[in-house]
Amino acid sequence: MSVRIGDRLVITRRGSMLGRLRPEDLIETGLFKDDSGIALASSEIVVHRAVYARTSAQAILHTHPPHGIALSLELDEIVPVDSEGSYLLHRVPVVAAEKTIGSTEMAEVLSEALSRYKLCMLRGHGLFATGHLLEEAYQWSSAFEASARVIYLMRTAGISPIEYRQESQRYSTW
Repeated sequence: MSVRIGDRLVITRRGSMLGRLRPEDLIETGLFKDDSGIALASSEIVVHRAVYARTSAQAILHTHPPHGIALSLELDEIVPVDSEGSYLLHRVPVVAAEKTIGSTEMAEVLSEALSRYKLCMLRGHGLFATGHLLEEAYQWSSAFEASARVIYLMRTAGISPIEYRQESQRYSTW
């Protein structure tokens, strides 16, 4: 998790857990320049910096949604079938990188995708969501996992969705 503040970046500490954050788990460091805070920053700071360099995002949230991860292991794109997900998210690309923990390859693949989408799944790893506020990135993340869960449950039960939206073509592009 990170927030851009001018030429600075506040990012979670390496190894911290989003559900149990304390003030000391938030590390301030340079947006594009290393300083003393870099040693404690998340191992995925290279990804956050690449996304900020390539987008207008002010906040990034990285989560590990179980249903989304499961779907990412089979699909190249996750298209919500529920009304909230299809309205808010439209479609979520799934990208892949050989090295998935804080690598420059991962940074390149994700920053390219996030220059076109508000959120993106890294195959088998997790979701990256951007926003103007951290709350917005959280909204995208929450809507995504709810939609992924619906898709997962339908696939598990062998249910195929029926088209119920009058303007379904409107949802086909971001």
